[in-house]
Amino acid sequence: MAYLHQGHASYPLRLGHEWAGAVASVGTGVDSAWVNRRVMGDTMLGDGTCRQCRKGHQHVCENRQEVGVRGGRPGALAEQLAVPASSLHTLPEIVDPVLGALVEPGGNAFRAAQAAALAPGDRALVLGPGTIGLLVAMFARAAGAEVHLMGRSEESLAFARSVGFEHAWTEANLPGVSFDAVIDATNAAHLPALALDLVEPAGSVVYIGLAGSPSHIDTRTLVLKDVAAVGVLSGSPGLDATIAAYASGAVDPRPLVAATVSLEQVSAVLAGERPEAGPGPKIQVDPLLS
Repeated sequence: MAYLHQGHASYPLRLGHEWAGAVASVGTGVDSAWVNRRVMGDTMLGDGTCRQCRKGHQHVCENRQEVGVRGGRPGALAEQLAVPASSLHTLPEIVDPVLGALVEPGGNAFRAAQAAALAPGDRALVLGPGTIGLLVAMFARAAGAEVHLMGRSEESLAFARSVGFEHAWTEANLPGVSFDAVIDATNAAHLPALALDLVEPAGSVVYIGLAGSPSHIDTRTLVLKDVAAVGVLSGSPGLDATIAAYASGAVDPRPLVAATVSLEQVSAVLAGERPEAGPGPKIQVDPLLS
């Protein structure tokens, strides 16, 4: 994780930045109407005073905390979690706890699909059929695009096909068709350059994945193809739109959840064990399970 190398995070960590729950109590000065309300919370907690925060961009505040990730802010892998009321977003009843915990990653995916500037009938390629890649594909499909996915394993591609994405390929058999937008949701250092090579002139490339080593693109290609390139760090500006998409049924990511486990099972899951689960890429945690 980049923050460990940059000094923004250190062990021990209590993880858990994708969460939903009900407000059990509030602190001094907080409206008591929050109590018992079903909510999810923004991961990004800015300092509230810097130029970026004043512009409404707290998700890129240099001094931000990130729940369970950065700045020593404990995450949601616990029975209770303390966060600022200002970070909360109310969940309608139709958005169940499974969907609620998928709002945060969905916000990232929504922003990536939005940055791709897709119109109905456009063709988009999503690199990486993991949780974020599949969420991006769902939002791109909801925008009316023809969505293709590229992955490494036949298992992941088969799952993508099972949730309605018939155009699922490996890098070796990617069809020679044009793509109006390419979204990289992988951790492969060579794929940002491939995304730029594959996108049509005047198209869009969106980078939401992070590799463990530097990626390199040829900016001459970027300029000569007149391509728009966008990086997406956070779902913060897209959380309300994601809740609305889930509530309307325009996007339903529940098939991505393979299993729900208890806190006692978390260490084994983080160590790579997979419980009796479905084929989806996502495992959720319910702290109230025993």
